[in-house]
Amino acid sequence: MTLNEQLTQDLKDAMKAKDKTKLNVVRMIKTALTNAKIQKGTDLSAEDKLQVLSTEMKQRKDSYAEFEKGGREDLMAELKAEMAIVEKYLPKQLNKAELSDLISETIQETGATSMKDMGKVMSNLMPKVKGRADGGQVNQIVKELLTNK
Repeated sequence: MTLNEQLTQDLKDAMKAKDKTKLNVVRMIKTALTNAKIQKGTDLSAEDKLQVLSTEMKQRKDSYAEFEKGGREDLMAELKAEMAIVEKYLPKQLNKAELSDLISETIQETGATSMKDMGKVMSNLMPKVKGRADGGQVNQIVKELLTNK
């Protein structure tokens, strides 16, 4: 089942179940995908769709952090539910151990020895983890591993 078919089916299911949160999130995702398709002028590739989904997730994570600072527990709970729905459409996220292994492997491939080589490592690494790991977390682990060399 393609992403669009899955979204359409989930939209129908959410309507039948009267699940407003899921309905709103699925509609937002479908709208974001449609807008990206219009902006690109052609059908979206799997990578383009992944980028749109990643952007949707990042927006929610950023909002969550802001609500956390403001002590808005009510909005945080709602966003947490939304993030769980968006996460369903993203590829399985890498855990910290898997991510560290992949980063170590990339550091060896690129021959990086210090923080000066961080750009080289990141440019080789990001396509491998696209959509499967948070960029901030990747950046942090790369810094830790390069400073310990």
